[in-house]
Amino acid sequence: MTGQTTTAASRRDERLAEVGFIRGLFRRVEIGALIGAAVVWLLFALIAPQNWVSLTGIARILDPASTIGIMAIAVALLMIGGEFDLSTGVMTGSCGLIAGLLATRAGWPLWAGILAALAFALAVGYLNGLMVVKTGLPSFIVTLATFFVLRGANVGVTRLVTEQVYVGSIDKAVGFDGARQLFNTGITAFGVEWRSSIIWWVALTIIASWILLRTKYGSWVFAVGGDANAARNAGVPANRVKIALFMVTALAAWLVGTMNIVRLRSAVASQGIGQEFVYIIAASIGGCLMTGGYGSVIGASLGAIIFGMAQVGIVFAGWDTDWFYSFLGVMLLAAVLVNNYTRKHAEQISVAAAKARTEEE
Repeated sequence: MTGQTTTAASRRDERLAEVGFIRGLFRRVEIGALIGAAVVWLLFALIAPQNWVSLTGIARILDPASTIGIMAIAVALLMIGGEFDLSTGVMTGSCGLIAGLLATRAGWPLWAGILAALAFALAVGYLNGLMVVKTGLPSFIVTLATFFVLRGANVGVTRLVTEQVYVGSIDKAVGFDGARQLFNTGITAFGVEWRSSIIWWVALTIIASWILLRTKYGSWVFAVGGDANAARNAGVPANRVKIALFMVTALAAWLVGTMNIVRLRSAVASQGIGQEFVYIIAASIGGCLMTGGYGSVIGASLGAIIFGMAQVGIVFAGWDTDWFYSFLGVMLLAAVLVNNYTRKHAEQISVAAAKARTEEE
């Protein structure tokens, strides 16, 4: 009996050893984004090493990547849950405009304007989610409608109140200095200035990844994205999960919109328009599938880093910035192909492991 147990344990150990480090690595969702980030970093390190391989270069990369990364985290969670939100970009502008208009035109303290913008964002996120789960309409359609409503309202209301599409002098509002210190200020370390938005981004990546991978709610997100009906039959509150995910993307948009106005000291009605595709691309590069049920928060953050490297690297290399989006398109296609390969490879490994277990039993 002991000999049989030892033999069985030995077989299990051998099977696990067969996976190996390399094969195990390719089972990770984030591997495509990691490979892409390594390739882009190496490319610009060879082209512009004097600016690239330095703490200053790293700080320059992480600056734009941080706000994109915050949004990419929320968008990744929503995509894993099987839905899209095309209003995230314009929502960042809406939140900034609401806080800015209330602070500069209505005489509110900036903190009160920021909280009002938060309430507005959560309400819009809730309505988006509610419309999707109650009507059965594709989230693409619902949030596209929200996008156009907010885009028109941003321009119309701002022009009506200010007679232009720009809100300035936000830095003169009561409470501005405190808000700037919390949401987006410069922190000097190792002789280089780092944006505090980077700290927000790293912290949110850790928290969101823990929730997704270590909690019951994270399992629910994967379940409703994989098969919402099956998740409901298993007792998962699918509708509530989806609505909550839409509210999370709205919350992230509020945070980024607030960071933008305290850093720029102004808000523009067109701010954020078009960025929704950047967030979706970053999440897709990070391994999120358009069909839901698969993805990674860490991968989405790596996708944001690729954006930051491309944006800064093209300038360092002295290339024409008109090619920025073409470069990103190539990166998206390459990353999706790698992600598709690694996902299929991981499935093959899982099937092989299951077969080995069956044969052993």
